[in-house]
Amino acid sequence: MSILGLKKKQPKTFKVKVITMDAEMEFSCEVKWKGKDLFDLVCRTVGLRETWFFGLRYTVKDTYAWLKTEKRVLDQEVPKDSPITFHFLAKFFPEKVEEELVQEITQHLFFLQVKKQILDEEIFCSPEASVLLASYAVQAKYGDYEPNFHKPGFLAQDELLPKRVLMQYQMTADMWEEKITAWYAEHRGIARDEAEMDYLKIAQDLDMYGVSYFAITQNKRDTDLLLGVDAQGLHIYSPNSKLNPNKSFPWSGIRNISYSEKEVTTFTIKPLDKKKDVFKFYSSQLRVNKLILQLCIGNHDLFMRRRKVDSIEVQQMKSQAKEEKARKKVERQILAREKQMREEAERAKEEMERRLFQLQDEARLANEALLRSEETADLLAEKAQIAEEEAKLLAHKAAEAEQERQRIEATALKTKEEKRLMEQKMREAEQLAVKLVEQSERRSKEADHLKQDLTEAKDAERRAKQKLLEITKTSYPVQKTITLTKTSYPLIAAYSTPPPPPEGGDLALGSGSMRIDFKDSDMKRLSMEIERERLEYVEKSKHLQDQLKELKSEIESLKLEEQQQQAGVYSLRNEARGYPPEPPYMPHSNRNSAYMAQMAFFEEV
Repeated sequence: MSILGLKKKQPKTFKVKVITMDAEMEFSCEVKWKGKDLFDLVCRTVGLRETWFFGLRYTVKDTYAWLKTEKRVLDQEVPKDSPITFHFLAKFFPEKVEEELVQEITQHLFFLQVKKQILDEEIFCSPEASVLLASYAVQAKYGDYEPNFHKPGFLAQDELLPKRVLMQYQMTADMWEEKITAWYAEHRGIARDEAEMDYLKIAQDLDMYGVSYFAITQNKRDTDLLLGVDAQGLHIYSPNSKLNPNKSFPWSGIRNISYSEKEVTTFTIKPLDKKKDVFKFYSSQLRVNKLILQLCIGNHDLFMRRRKVDSIEVQQMKSQAKEEKARKKVERQILAREKQMREEAERAKEEMERRLFQLQDEARLANEALLRSEETADLLAEKAQIAEEEAKLLAHKAAEAEQERQRIEATALKTKEEKRLMEQKMREAEQLAVKLVEQSERRSKEADHLKQDLTEAKDAERRAKQKLLEITKTSYPVQKTITLTKTSYPLIAAYSTPPPPPEGGDLALGSGSMRIDFKDSDMKRLSMEIERERLEYVEKSKHLQDQLKELKSEIESLKLEEQQQQAGVYSLRNEARGYPPEPPYMPHSNRNSAYMAQMAFFEEV
């Protein structure tokens, strides 16, 4: 058997990779499978029943194409890679998403695809609408907003706004997040499918929603037009504006669309109104022409289908979807009630825990207060015992103080009696001092008179001696004579007796005068008498001064003793009452004024 004669064995299967908006799947397909077989397998795997909106798209050179269901997969211009990559996407868009999209999976796939087109700027969206749509996308992903859980920065990793919008305003990511979160907080209570449907209801009103654009020319020379194909019809745009069409052909107003494959493919749009002009446009790429024709046929079929009664399959799907929505609504209500009850239970639990902690704190504080009270009671009992002992001690001291007070009072009475006697002695001393002063003054006067008389007597004696000398020279040379006047020298006459008159009558008495003869012995005796009295006076004065000094010392000692006794009484009384000791009693200065005056007077004397 020749090896060269053997034919190369062909594989019976090939690998396919299908990428949806939220998953990737790989299948092993048979070589004979048609496009419908692969498409049905993907729909069954996803769980999709509204298959007429979707298709499998693949890339061919610089454009894309949709897998045809009636032809074998490998017979089409699919890539030769292994596995072959297809994208499961929405090929046709509904006019009203709320009425036409029945299944939740259909809504979810449309939501993901439209969201990606907006973020990739394939669909133009204003900044305000972008923020609102982003808030619904966050609600669909994270559920209800919880401030304690959704902290600032929780959207940092999510792509929610087109780059054009981010570059249009000078705002930080935190500022955009704050704006989105403000709208997001208002969507509380909206389920995921409801948030996605609200997103699609806003997106379907955008000008570029569901429109597929193709470059065309109105004639063979001009090339500055765009053809838009969507669920409502065909639209002609200028190249620089994809928002507002220059001309529109709704499906209800189109009678026929035809094209011819020549050098340049010509498309002819015939309006239903025969009076309107036929619109022709040209396209140079064969693949693009086939794609335009395929989209036109599919959108027109769906347009006609919407205006017919729903098939039994669609009615069953809608009925099941309605029942499913009602069931989910009931489940959500039950879940909301359970969530509310759980939140209430958690709040009650938190409250009970808080109350428990509070009671534990109160119990701990009460125990601490009880311990402190017991310590305080013990301390108070100890203080009471000490106070009782101090009271006994104070009572004992009070009794001693009372005895001391009685003793001091007795001493004070004795001191008062002694003071009275001393005052009586002082009065007697004062009277004696007055008498001594008077006698001293009288004696002083008498001494002055005596001194004066003595001086006069000496003068008279001198004159008498002189006269006697004169007389002696004549008649009596030895006898001394002196003439004295009675009235002038009475004291001298008292102290002397005249000598007997000499014989012969030498003594002569004149009127009012007499002559007395003195000897030198009489004069000396008189001087001795005067000196003796003076010495007696000096001795008496010295004795009186000694008595006054003794009296003064006795008064001072009595005063000091009285102050000490009074200080002792005050200190004992304050000690008995628990007062601080007071300074010793000091008598007022006025009380010593009489003593000081008397002492000064006695010292002068």
